[in-house]
Amino acid sequence: MEPVTLTTERLLLRTVGPEDTDAVLAAAQDADLQRWISQFPSPYLREHAESFTQQTVPDGWANDSMYTFGVFLPHGELTGMLSVGMRALGVAEVGFWAAKEHRGRGYVTEATLAVARWAFTTLSVDRLEWRAEVGNHRSRAVAERAGFVLEEVLRSAINNKGVRRDCWVGSLLPSDLGLPSAAPYLPAPGA
Repeated sequence: MEPVTLTTERLLLRTVGPEDTDAVLAAAQDADLQRWISQFPSPYLREHAESFTQQTVPDGWANDSMYTFGVFLPHGELTGMLSVGMRALGVAEVGFWAAKEHRGRGYVTEATLAVARWAFTTLSVDRLEWRAEVGNHRSRAVAERAGFVLEEVLRSAINNKGVRRDCWVGSLLPSDLGLPSAAPYLPAPGA
């Protein structure tokens, strides 16, 4: 799929490329991001940012496996990153982070809702999952503000830099946003 651009009331969501390497590198120096995001090497070097912006992101769009959006303010400042990766037919997983200086402003929640709507309507996703290591309260707060329902704790479900850790898992369905599902959904009795 060709990369798409989405807009919200305050944000521009677009793919990232070589021109964004410096901004990604600067944001990734945050110790909290390196601690909680299992894909972030520590230390996070320029070569990691270059590989992300020049190979990982374009390849994900090209092979329809990972749709990554930089979360930008209208004047071009990077506030965070958000990706949707396909897990199975009709099921995708969202991951996100916010640059340290932009946390607490609702940007990632706003971006998550916009990308969820896009995934439900364009990718025919019927279930969007969110996962985070238990203890990552900032990520959980964003997911809950976006409407994700916390479902359970999965034991040993995340490998964070060689250490198995428990994770929270939650889901967002099209109906949670007032949208139709691509496939019929029959909830369990009493659910």
